Amino acid sequence: MLLIPAIDLKEGKCVRLRQGRMEDDTVFSDDPVAMAGRWVAQGARRLHLVDLDGAFAGRPKNADVIRAIVEAFPDIDIQVGGGIRDEDTIQVYLDAGVRYVIIGTKAVTEPHFVEDAAMEFPGHIIVGLDAKGDKAAIDGWSKLSRHNVIELAQQFESEGVEAIVYTDISRDGMLEGVNVEATARLAEAVHIPVIASGGIRSLDDIRALGEVADKGIMGAITGRAIYEGTLDFAAAAKLAEQY
Repeated sequence: MLLIPAIDLKEGKCVRLRQGRMEDDTVFSDDPVAMAGRWVAQGARRLHLVDLDGAFAGRPKNADVIRAIVEAFPDIDIQVGGGIRDEDTIQVYLDAGVRYVIIGTKAVTEPHFVEDAAMEFPGHIIVGLDAKGDKAAIDGWSKLSRHNVIELAQQFESEGVEAIVYTDISRDGMLEGVNVEATARLAEAVHIPVIASGGIRSLDDIRALGEVADKGIMGAITGRAIYEGTLDFAAAAKLAEQY
């Protein structure tokens, strides 16, 4: 199982939000490239970059920073989400060296876009499903849709996406522990890999996920815990790789 550090970008800085609220942010670094280097030095094999401004604007806003991180670490798989609403944006990111792009809101509101993107860019499309209960959230978590998360995941699997990033938005940025049961339930329902996100706090959360990793959980994204020090990234990454 991979442990994937998150680098959330707002106005060119590395921040973390609580439950997706742009007004409830904490700035952890003015130099996201250096922050990426810190996690790579501690054993990260993949980075999760989120353009928060882009997610709210509907188009890339931190593309220059993302490009700088990709150029600095060409051997690291990088996945990018936030503001990816058209195929031109996907093409620009992939041309820059990004390995995977994550489609979030538009995957729920315009599912055909995912099918088209997966066909156009095979092996590079991940769908981000943000859930509260069994329903998918959209528009930076500000709205709940009527769609069932598991049914959506199965649909996207049939359309050829590479993986699902599953976030329990009630726990994201709150350090309340990961929703192991819901993540495992989703992973069992599909055959493509699932990446857990939201709520990781300690090594106990890594162990709990690791114990159900064989259901199809290939990795976990961690953010606030590694920035605030409740989780030692290097130790956690080594632990995750045992599963």
